Amino acid sequence: MKLIDLIIFFRRGGAFEDFCRDQLFDTESEAIEIYAQEPVNLESQLGFFPIEETGSRIEFQSGGILYHNFFDFFYFLDAIEDIRRSEGLTDVEIAQKLFSYAINDA
Repeated sequence: MKLIDLIIFFRRGGAFEDFCRDQLFDTESEAIEIYAQEPVNLESQLGFFPIEETGSRIEFQSGGILYHNFFDFFYFLDAIEDIRRSEGLTDVEIAQKLFSYAINDA
């Protein structure tokens, strides 16, 4: 799954609980973090990991794949909710903004 796919899922009304169930996340986790596979770009595949596993490291390796931390799921869901209230941005524009935040500000 790429960032654009994640945005489309949640902008179209996807529920966090359904996403967690589909991804087999531990619902007892303190937080789920969103990572992008290296090399990081808008087309990178995402990985979703519990914070207990990653320790919030900037770089994290799983299954022999190197990942770079984007942000946690709570930030992502808040951003999507804010965007729902403001019309006019396309899914691609949202992906670009979130990507820019993850690379430059996080």
